[in-house]
Amino acid sequence: MCEWRPGMMRSVITCFMALAILPALDSAAAAEPTVTAARIGVTPAKTRFVLEMDRKVAFQHFTLADPYRVVIDLPEVAWSVPQRRVKPDGLIKDFRYGLFHAGVSRVVLDAKGPVTISKSFMLSPRGGHGWRIVIDLKQVSRQAFFQRIRPRTMAGAPPAGLPPEPIPLAKRATSNLIAIDPGHGGIDPGTIGINGSLEKHVVLALAQGIARRLRKTGKYQVILTRKRDVFVPLRERIAIARTAGARLFISLHADSIKNPHIRGGAIYTLSERASDKEAGSLAAKENKTDLIAGIDLNVHSAEVANILIELAQRETMNDSVTFAAYLAQELSKSMKLLRTNHRFAGFAVLKAPDVPSVLVELGYLSNRVDAKLLNNSNHRRRVAVSVVAAVDAYFAGQQAFKSP
Repeated sequence: MCEWRPGMMRSVITCFMALAILPALDSAAAAEPTVTAARIGVTPAKTRFVLEMDRKVAFQHFTLADPYRVVIDLPEVAWSVPQRRVKPDGLIKDFRYGLFHAGVSRVVLDAKGPVTISKSFMLSPRGGHGWRIVIDLKQVSRQAFFQRIRPRTMAGAPPAGLPPEPIPLAKRATSNLIAIDPGHGGIDPGTIGINGSLEKHVVLALAQGIARRLRKTGKYQVILTRKRDVFVPLRERIAIARTAGARLFISLHADSIKNPHIRGGAIYTLSERASDKEAGSLAAKENKTDLIAGIDLNVHSAEVANILIELAQRETMNDSVTFAAYLAQELSKSMKLLRTNHRFAGFAVLKAPDVPSVLVELGYLSNRVDAKLLNNSNHRRRVAVSVVAAVDAYFAGQQAFKSP
């Protein structure tokens, strides 16, 4: 409980959205600066956000609109904060943290309306506290918000520019390269399971298992869009697959739903017209990944934006549907699938025009049975075996189709 004392700020000891049991830090990570606590204080004049750390670090910040967000970029840090989850307060309605890209960690504060950063500074250790980054927020009008924003290059962003040209289709014939995309990551945790597990961790563990089994066959090369707990923008996930010359793109996710009794997986392929209301809602949620990570979508070039909105070629869409059928058949042997297990929706991550792509929802982390299974290594092994069998069947069918 928070205690109110006259003349003092109302302090709320908080942890970040999506806190769960974090992996133990290895010796390399232990050398990083560590965030040890986070607090929110509220007065009638301002909302103060404080990050406490074990050492002094440089930081920068900026604000974004539609929706209103405050972004704080730090060097790559470790996170050791309380695992309790407390509701944000004041002008802050939600917040999250994580690795944005190599070398940069990010905190995103979701504001209840237009705000400005009235003060930002770092306090030296005192009174039992470590180094503290202090951000003071004040409410302003929308007009005042935009008057205070200056043109900028996104802080801490990877180098701008178009992705390299993809490998021409003619040169892909001899390379059975599979791109596996563990959804979310870093600052974007994805779904928080009923047991506290995070989608980003579950899908990464499965992706690594699938990659090992595919490589072990000796028939496939494999790339992962991320190999650790780091954020990768949607457009870069597509670019990674296209640039490498992937012949299949498999995006892994785990959903949540209000009804905790519903469980089971499904396979999605691209269509601008969703097969049902639930599929449309899921696509809309997944397509907000870049926004969740504090990316200003307005700064993308038209060429990059076109990658996200270009309709897939008809042949690619047909191949995606073919692979989805093999995948549904094989996955039914290792996991429960929904009654309608092949669905269609406009997922941005499936919009590579020249790479057959599927998105696999592995189950509902909001269901205790699915959540338990997805955190079980034996279950993930069985699922990985099914995915490899589907890949084998797909390429065997492709080869048979091309044979005279």
